[in-house]
Amino acid sequence: MKDARGIVISAKMKRAVVVRLEHLVEHPRYGKTVIQRTQVRARDEVGCHEGDVVRLEQTRPLSRSIRWRVIAVEGLTSVQAGAVMAC
Repeated sequence: MKDARGIVISAKMKRAVVVRLEHLVEHPRYGKTVIQRTQVRARDEVGCHEGDVVRLEQTRPLSRSIRWRVIAVEGLTSVQAGAVMAC
């Protein structure tokens, strides 16, 4: 089972969220470190919102597009934390 951390970018579905996963990869020819981003859909039984940093676990196919499950909400992004502090 794979684990991953990502940021929720859409929480408009009833039981699913769209999470952006980012990882650093070195360019094979030029050697520069670049960010590769992937969007995955995950089953949300925890109740996370847009901008939350979540931990995911890979699971069996739950539907046509959902292969991940949200394990826990680890925190807020820096943008959300700033908005909470301003209130």
